[in-house]
Amino acid sequence: QVQLVESGGGLVQAGGSLRLSCAASGRTFSNYAMGWFRQAPGKEREVVAASSRNGGMTYYADFVKGRFAISRDNAKNTVYLQMNSLKPEDTAVYYCAAASPGPYGLRKVPSEYDYWGQGTQVTVSS
Repeated sequence: QVQLVESGGGLVQAGGSLRLSCAASGRTFSNYAMGWFRQAPGKEREVVAASSRNGGMTYYADFVKGRFAISRDNAKNTVYLQMNSLKPEDTAVYYCAAASPGPYGLRKVPSEYDYWGQGTQVTVSS
């Protein structure tokens, strides 16, 4: 079992920045590919960014490329999502997720992840 706890969400004006953190516990963090997802009211959960288990590979959804950055510190069992140039359409609940150990690489869809945090609300005002 892996437990994930997100933090860092909040209310920010358009153009501002936030840094989300996701602290993991329970198993060897460096064995897990990680991802950040978001879900807005009335919409499906969508991938925002993903990282391979050592951070050597990353993936970004087109709508966040150049604005968001995923990183991880395996020594601290934490994955981060730096969000810059935030837009009102970025408003959503943001979730981090961990994929059980498997082939090295990225996981881009929710069904590939086995563990989820409780989510943190990000609200961007115009």
